[in-house]
Amino acid sequence: MPLQRPSRVDFFNSCVTEAMALIGVAAPDALTGVVVGVEEVPNLNVAWSGERVPLSAALEPTRGRRAQIVIFERPLELRATSRGELRRLVHQTIVEQLSALTGRSIAELGGEEGWDD
Repeated sequence: MPLQRPSRVDFFNSCVTEAMALIGVAAPDALTGVVVGVEEVPNLNVAWSGERVPLSAALEPTRGRRAQIVIFERPLELRATSRGELRRLVHQTIVEQLSALTGRSIAELGGEEGWDD
């Protein structure tokens, strides 16, 4: 029986899981108290500036809610030109949002500084 290629959604979810594992190796406590979630597209009620659709969002913790990182599946998929690039883009996106939330450097979290300049 031939091996099946993972579905688009399964592959994206595996990219998120892998990214979190890599961050856990680079900075074991970095994800403590942070929830990482996936939404298919950004909520249109949220305003953003510029012509680019956001790839992710970070929400500071509040009373009763942990810090959150939300990555947007379809914009990330449309930006990537291959599955390998999607894997890298998901990882870097989560790292950048985590850096913004925690104040840790991108390099400390296992990301690439200036990767998208």
